[in-house]
Amino acid sequence: MTSTARLLVSDEPDDKIGQEILGKLDHVSIVTYDPNQSALSITQQSAAIFLPPYRGSHRPIPLVRQISNLKMVQLLSAGTDEYASHVPSHVVLASARGAHAGPVSEWVLSAILAQFRQWPTLVRYQDQNTWAHRKFHADTLAGKRALIVGAGAIGTAVAGLLNAFGAQSTLVASKARNGVSAASDLPTLIRGHQVVVITAPLTDETRGLVGPDFLAAMDDGALLVNAGRGAIVDTNALVAELRKERLRAALDVTDPEPLPPDHPLWNVPGVIISPHSARTVPGTNALCYSVAAEQITAFLAGERPSNAAR
Repeated sequence: MTSTARLLVSDEPDDKIGQEILGKLDHVSIVTYDPNQSALSITQQSAAIFLPPYRGSHRPIPLVRQISNLKMVQLLSAGTDEYASHVPSHVVLASARGAHAGPVSEWVLSAILAQFRQWPTLVRYQDQNTWAHRKFHADTLAGKRALIVGAGAIGTAVAGLLNAFGAQSTLVASKARNGVSAASDLPTLIRGHQVVVITAPLTDETRGLVGPDFLAAMDDGALLVNAGRGAIVDTNALVAELRKERLRAALDVTDPEPLPPDHPLWNVPGVIISPHSARTVPGTNALCYSVAAEQITAFLAGERPSNAAR
């Protein structure tokens, strides 16, 4: 594709950096749109490449079918499951895989440390003006074993951070490769790990993967950390285990999401929840758009983008 390609880019404040980064590419013309609008103009409909916004990327899904010249949908997320069923099969669908590794792995480490060092308990004592010496039981990461389900950029980054704290990681992906076990081996891998981290994408194979049997196989007192997708974990099964106080959890994603105010997950013991915000730190949107620019550049050069899902 050598002629000028129209890129449909969100006009929201978080996406201004995207307009700047993408505007520097050769053979492109930036056309902005409002992700909350219900209809596109003729000019917007003629775009070849569509980019959902950095925040609330699901909002413009209905607009996809209005883009008559659509050749590529470039997401800013690490996965493509949100758009996969809405993008025609002949259209390239690519993610910003790799951009989130730093921020999300940092969140995973912070969540593990918060639970191991009992910060939620300490904050509650602080709210009561209580000097909680010897009133809580902290633990250390040193010498612990972590099972990381999802051996992409995020999972690999998590393993690196845990290694620095003296923890040993077992990485699992859909297929085995050097230093990485296959998902088919999971039933024999779960026991013996004090931390289980989910960084896998949501697929037909991973949906409901962490169900009653998986949770039952986890060691007593083990910590489940989900930074992947909420639907990978069976929420009802997790609530049951947390109510028994056999497991602990740290969740950035839930099923359903957003989590309703009256959902039992809010009030079971041993869980901390963040609102799907693991990646949300300064500079992440620029990282996402930089990866998007690389994918789009490859596409415009007639190559298959490295993050293309199909």
